Amino acid sequence: MTTTIRLTAAQAMMRWLSVQMTPESERFIEGVWAIFGHGNVAGIGEALHGIGDALPTWRGQNEQTMAHAAIAYAKTKRRRRAMAVTSSIGPGATNMVTAAALAHVNRLPVLLIPGDIFANRRPDPVLQQIEDFDDGTISANDCFRPVSRYFDRIMRPEQLLTALPRAMQVMTDPANCGPVTLAFCQDVQAEAYDWPQAFFEPRTWRIRRPEADAAEVGEAAEALAAAERPVLIAGGGVLYSDAEAELVDFARTHNIPVLETQAGKGAIDWQERLNFGSPGVTGSDCGNALVAEADVILGVGTRFQDFTTGSWAAFQRPGRKLISVNLAGYDAAKHGAIPVVGDARLTLQRLSALLAGKRFSDPDFAGRDAWFARTDEAFAPPQSAAPNFLPSDAQVIGAVQRQAGEDTLVMCAAGTMPGALQVLWRAAPGGYHMEYGYSCMGYEVAGATGIKLAAPHKDVVCFVGDGSYMMANSELATAAMMRVPFTIVLTDNRGYGCINRLQQECGGAQFNNLYRHSNVAVQPEIDFVAHARSLGAHAVKAGGIAELEAELVAARGRDLPTVIVIDTEAETGPGVGGTWWDVAVPEVGQGDTLKRARDKYEQNLARQVFN
Repeated sequence: MTTTIRLTAAQAMMRWLSVQMTPESERFIEGVWAIFGHGNVAGIGEALHGIGDALPTWRGQNEQTMAHAAIAYAKTKRRRRAMAVTSSIGPGATNMVTAAALAHVNRLPVLLIPGDIFANRRPDPVLQQIEDFDDGTISANDCFRPVSRYFDRIMRPEQLLTALPRAMQVMTDPANCGPVTLAFCQDVQAEAYDWPQAFFEPRTWRIRRPEADAAEVGEAAEALAAAERPVLIAGGGVLYSDAEAELVDFARTHNIPVLETQAGKGAIDWQERLNFGSPGVTGSDCGNALVAEADVILGVGTRFQDFTTGSWAAFQRPGRKLISVNLAGYDAAKHGAIPVVGDARLTLQRLSALLAGKRFSDPDFAGRDAWFARTDEAFAPPQSAAPNFLPSDAQVIGAVQRQAGEDTLVMCAAGTMPGALQVLWRAAPGGYHMEYGYSCMGYEVAGATGIKLAAPHKDVVCFVGDGSYMMANSELATAAMMRVPFTIVLTDNRGYGCINRLQQECGGAQFNNLYRHSNVAVQPEIDFVAHARSLGAHAVKAGGIAELEAELVAARGRDLPTVIVIDTEAETGPGVGGTWWDVAVPEVGQGDTLKRARDKYEQNLARQVFN
């Protein structure tokens, strides 16, 4: 006779999640971020209170940023652990859609549990219910379908018996990993069911390492062996595979230069002689010189985003070949690449064995040395002592770099800083975290919280501009309440400086980006120090680069977040590196500036090479 236990559906969900384990005997779902409302407070809220520390609950300030914290946690844990996020029905749920898209683009696991409408439909329409005039099965949560790797609507308790294992399978699948949405009808949350006791036995989830097909590896090895100037581009898949040692060994054994994408940066130490920085739009000069002449480009764990490829204008050599090592066949076959569908670590080992000790000619080490000399100049301390002098973002990065230690981890997401950091930051292994798949403004503060929760030993430094900070800063209060210490470097250029420069590069007038070019009656003077203090953080204003460096050192001794505000100028980008980015310029319009921008755009379009 089957032994059963009577629980509500919400109680069963939380009990089951609490015993899904990693091979290291840790919970895969570390805990649940929650903002309660009428769609989840009675069912899920009661269940979370009842389970207590067996599945901890944390209170956030905004559903989107709670999910950002959870996603940053999973990225820092290299997809080996994750968090869940629950919201009420309606606006609480749709607030999480942006975060779901972020996780989907970045292939990161997060379990989203929005409350949903009544399955029995008796009280319809309920508060905040979206009604589709043509489809009675639709709710606001259907917005999650295109941005979830797995979506399910729980309309009967026993559906959890299949939905929950499916959710875990997706989040632990190295090829299909991404966000899971279980839309939980609010009446079903509260319904009782006699669950098999065996359903709640602990289960260990292992992340597999799929081996690539021998024919695919052989074809890739043959193409590499015939190359004259190969280049390896390391993406985030190298980190998720824990393949850093194999990457370095492969590069050194065969004398192949390595470039890192935003997601892959930190896979190889910047001091490694074969590390030539980054490719593409935010690439190093020496890196872009390599990919321009490369006859074979080996991508490992990268999806060849447009920033990596310079919108497919950076890989210029006629007849060049792409090899793409990726767990997802969808990514491996992009742009006519030779696909190698398999785990990065295992594939690098097998490729190296097939190359049988073959070594290629030295890359341009003199160009690499010249590049680092140029970056030294870019983020050197400013020489001006004028009272109204404002430093550039590059100089701010230089200040943080000079004060960085072995445990420093810098993070960012949007604006000027991601490009400047990829070009300039000299990352120690594991010292870089960038959300640049979705480049989501507002990820930064919440993301820093998630990173520090995942890696308490790290000295986490969050770069955020005033524009992103204004979009989403409320989880700073959460970090202060939870005593999660990290350092925010808040650069204030009084608007959206990055997109203002792009607007001008595309031939447009300065319009609606910086406050001074916007339709406002009064130019704002926002006191970010006072604001951050009001949320519970330690906050100071740095009068210049020297003060910034001193405050960075002082912040390390605190047990709460520190916000260091520094005024910067909005006109200068990184000042070094980079190449063209395909942002469409109007074909017709007013002014010679627009015409010149369009002419330049058409010239660059002619440089695009797709296969």
